[in-house]
Parts: sequence; structure tokens; C-alpha cells
Amino acid sequence: MIKRLLIANRGEIAVRIIRACREMGISPVVVYSTADRDSLHTRLADKAICIGSAPAAKSYLLQKNLIEAAIKTHCEALHPGVGFLSENAGFARAVTDAGLVFIGPSPETLALLGDKIAARETAERLGLPVTPGTKEAVSNIEEALEAVKTLNLPIIIKAAAGGGGKGMRIVNNADELEEALKIASREAESNFASGSVFIERYIENPRHVELQILASGAEKVAVLGERDCSVQKNHQKLIEESPSPAISDAMRKKMTALSLKLFSGLSYRGAGTIEFLVKDDSFYFMEVNARVQVEHPVSEMVCGVDIIREQILACTNNDMELAAGCAHTKGAAIECRINALSPGKVGGLEIPGGPGVRWDSFLYSGCTVPPYYDALVAKLIVHADNRPAAISRMLRALGELRIDGIKTNIEEQKQIISSPEFYSGEWSNK
Repeated sequence: MIKRLLIANRGEIAVRIIRACREMGISPVVVYSTADRDSLHTRLADKAICIGSAPAAKSYLLQKNLIEAAIKTHCEALHPGVGFLSENAGFARAVTDAGLVFIGPSPETLALLGDKIAARETAERLGLPVTPGTKEAVSNIEEALEAVKTLNLPIIIKAAAGGGGKGMRIVNNADELEEALKIASREAESNFASGSVFIERYIENPRHVELQILASGAEKVAVLGERDCSVQKNHQKLIEESPSPAISDAMRKKMTALSLKLFSGLSYRGAGTIEFLVKDDSFYFMEVNARVQVEHPVSEMVCGVDIIREQILACTNNDMELAAGCAHTKGAAIECRINALSPGKVGGLEIPGGPGVRWDSFLYSGCTVPPYYDALVAKLIVHADNRPAAISRMLRALGELRIDGIKTNIEEQKQIISSPEFYSGEWSNK
């Protein structure tokens, strides 16, 4: 077992990884930008290193600074968290070349899956259904117009690197194409240090279903059920739940079998997620997120598994405590993402509690939410015996939650969770 680990991220995911490290007897070291000097993760870690100024491009995306921080503090491994450089094959290679363990897939696997274009090609070769799209990156308007001729409108432009809804634009009219291409590429460059984008046919009003994977090589791959992530706004997930109310047992079994085949074939190591679009009785491979997902607590709640712990074990010991195959799931879990709608200083903070309620956040009374990063400030997760009970529990927990000093989306989440459409489980992602 490693003794010290650097967490190359910020916010709630850094706090989550710190907690897993503490329970495993690993000393957590964190990095921070000048804007995050007083963030909760810097208070909870054994050591905190400033790596640059507020913009991510001058701090959390600086590979050299991150690796130097790990070496300077005598860390044996580096956890990239989510977003930023977590799926960057070049960064993973630089980490391993520096003599550190990268908590994630190998650089070769990341190069294959971190690039969504390469991932589509691999999935198609292994027999997974994919949505029609370009085989290569689209770098100019001429190439984009040529793609539209084949795919027809509407289309969606996607970042080839990273995920989380960044670098995505839906185009319904050819006149919008050039500007959308520029915006998507700029967003991709800003968030993932790569402006590469590709184009797919846009499937209107699908359900978004993903399977949580943990693996320590070809012989040991586990699937921790599925999550439904169809409630989104501007391509950003708002609510996730497990199990999905949108798929049949037959579809679930087929998705699981294909996922096991894909990750075994890759000799995958660590945590990952395979994402599908579901339309009527068909499903299509969308991408692999070759990292832990923001919404991993949903799967933890229904499976009783510490995904971060298993991820670290898989990458440092080449084994997991979790058995291969399909993990047993119990009950229903729902997660609401609490987003800041404005930066500022948090005043009063009342956190929900009680049976089956979990709060993952970096907020504390008196902390400052900076304007430079993702809007996510907390995740409220509940677990109950069944979906109706989980909905009731989430409404109760949202009613207890109070965050003063900044604007948030708490009221919006209450409206969605209490709506007849959500309760029915039969809506589309509109």
C-alpha cells in the first residue's frame, strides 16, 4: 500500500478523495490555486501546495507544477480526480515517467478512450452500437459542412477530450455551424487543454444511461449497476439515479455484457463509466469516461462499495477487494447536484441529515466560492428501499438544505424532484 498520495484537483472531489485516503491509512497531499487558498480540501489535507494563480490554465492544468508538487512532498502516487487532466494521456505518461503511480488507466488506454473519436472506433470494432458521426476530428467549417451532408441536421459538436458537457453545441441550422464550431473548440481548449472536436448525429430526446465500471485488468472487471443521468440543463447533469426507470431487464443485461466485453478487452485498470444514449428500444454507445465520475456516490449507495478505495487499490496493488462480474444492488439512490449561480462568500449553512442522506461538498460557513471553475459546489445523495421512497427522502433533504450568501439551484431541484414527470420516470431529456 502506498503511504502518500497527491490529489491533483479541487472542490468536493478533492475532499472525497481525502476521506478515502484517511480510511486507507494514506497521507493526502493537495494542490490549490490562489483562489482556493482557504478551500476545505486545503484544510483537511496533511499538506497543501500552491501551484499557480486562479485560472485553471495557470494552475490545475499545469502538468509540470502538479508533478513537481508530488515529487517535492514525497508522494508515491497522483490522483487526477475529475475533469482537468484526469483523462489526459500525456499527463498520465508524464506522471509515470516521473516515477509516480497514476490513479487511473494506463496512458495507452487513456489515449484510446480519453479521445472520444478513438473510443467510438474501438467500441464499434468490439460490436457496440454507435451513433453515426465523423471518423476524425473536424478542424474547419469546410469539414463540418461536409459532415452535415452525410449526417443531416440536427448534429451535435463534441469535444474529443474530456467530458462533463464542456465543448458541446447542438446545431439545428447550417447558418449556426461555424460559430458553434468555434465556441465548442474554445471551450474544449479551455477545459481540457485540447481544442479537438468531432460531430455526431443528434438524437433528439434520448435517455442518458451509464454503467459504473471498476477493473484491475482483463480478468477482473466489475459492473456496479447503471445510473440514469437524463435530467440535464445545457448538457450539464442535474440529477442522477440508480437504477434507471427507463430500461428493461433485457436491455440492462445486454448493456452489461457489452460493457464487460469492452473493458476486459482493454485490460482496463481503475474506475470508469460507459455511457449510452437510449431511444425507444435501442441504445447507442456514446463514450467512456476513463476516470471516476462526479455522480459515483449514486452507485456507492446502491452497491455499498467505496469506489475511490477500489480505484486506488486497482491502480496501486493491481487488485481490488470487489469481486468480478455484476455487483449486487439494493434499493434506489438519487443525487441532486447543487450548483452555485453566483460566486461569493457563504454565510449560514444548514446541511441535511437523517437515515439514507449523504452530503459531499467543499462548502463551510465563511468559505468563498470563486468564479473561475465549475459551478458544482455540493452533491446531495439519498438512498431508500425503492424509487418513490427515495424521491420522498430527497424532497425532505432538499427542504432542510440552506446555503446563505450565494445563489444556488436548490429551488430548481425541488421543482424537478416534486414534478409528476420526474415521479413517473417516463420523461425524455428535453
